[in-house]
Amino acid sequence: MSRLWDKGAPLDERVLAYTAGDDYALDERLVKYDVRASIAHAEMLHSAKLLPDADLVAIRNGLNALAAEHAAGQWNIELADEDGQTALEKRLTARIGAAGGRVHLGRSRNDQVLTALRLYLLDAGAELAAAAEHCAAALDALARRQGDTLLPGYTHMQQAMPSSVTLWAGGFAAELRDDAAGLAATARRASKNPLGSAAGYGTPGLPLDREQTRTRLGFESVHAPVTAVQLARGKAEAQLLFECALLMQDFGRLASDLLLFYTQEFAFVTLPESFTTGSSIMPQKRNPDVFELVRGRTAVAHACLAEVLGIFGKLPSGYQRDLQLIKPPLFRGIDLALATAAIMAVGIDGVRFRAGGIKLDPAIHAAEEANALVVREGIPFREAYRRIGEKFRGK
Repeated sequence: MSRLWDKGAPLDERVLAYTAGDDYALDERLVKYDVRASIAHAEMLHSAKLLPDADLVAIRNGLNALAAEHAAGQWNIELADEDGQTALEKRLTARIGAAGGRVHLGRSRNDQVLTALRLYLLDAGAELAAAAEHCAAALDALARRQGDTLLPGYTHMQQAMPSSVTLWAGGFAAELRDDAAGLAATARRASKNPLGSAAGYGTPGLPLDREQTRTRLGFESVHAPVTAVQLARGKAEAQLLFECALLMQDFGRLASDLLLFYTQEFAFVTLPESFTTGSSIMPQKRNPDVFELVRGRTAVAHACLAEVLGIFGKLPSGYQRDLQLIKPPLFRGIDLALATAAIMAVGIDGVRFRAGGIKLDPAIHAAEEANALVVREGIPFREAYRRIGEKFRGK
């Protein structure tokens, strides 16, 4: 099996298995982005008079056909390919002949895979932001259904001041929208065109037009100088995972509230049976497992971020193979956040507050009474605080 870097000597298959790891399988989600970037690169080479008309047509048609076939499940990246870049070029060359070997002019696997990855990150960030907004909308709908239902507001796990479903749901909805804004903001780092940086030091002797590939791919800017590209590896990925971690923490806190509200002691909410599981020994039990796992999986989101930060944090400049290891925690963190947002939207839709069973401590209005006393009598707040405190002391 020929790989892009082969120079004739056979590779020990144990080395291939260790160095490729599961990277070839992870590259499956990047194929369509690699095709887009490769076509843009080929079109730029053509504009620079480095690629004949017929070869451009063959490359473009061949890559589009391979992308469609991959999407249809007609081929997959194999361990023998080592990675998605080799898989595409090998199949393209087999299909269109020598023209397939021209597409890599002025390009390294380093800027090739990073371009595909950044295009993916832009889509993933937008998808995650939309998912967070969808959950916020589900909370808005809950507030519309039962917004007037009174709830106790807690500090230190004690009833403190009066709240409502509108205030409770609205607080979480506002933070999820803040998460969506944070996720959208990750595009700043991801939307820099790395094509043309090659292995990190440019392409001496070739008149490449990096601005042209930037325009064709929709990046906001060209990543320059070329030496900055490899130094930036991991930063856009870590920023997206950081925002995923914040989103997961908000989901975890929402889940924690609902788990408390679902206990028999609180009994503030009901959940549909379709959203709860049963016990293997206790016939009466319905368990809110989804919310428990959401709460627990916030730790997974933190771990994904920590893993990525640890991989690139102390690398020297230039490309290092360690950077390949960013993909597993990156994809795991993104997939987790998307799956959690999807199931939380379903869970929120099923929540019903039991207005008749929610009891507020009469003392919960103490702060309001103290404020009213200040307004009515014009006394200092600390005097009102003392008098109202005495009223409720011992009750």
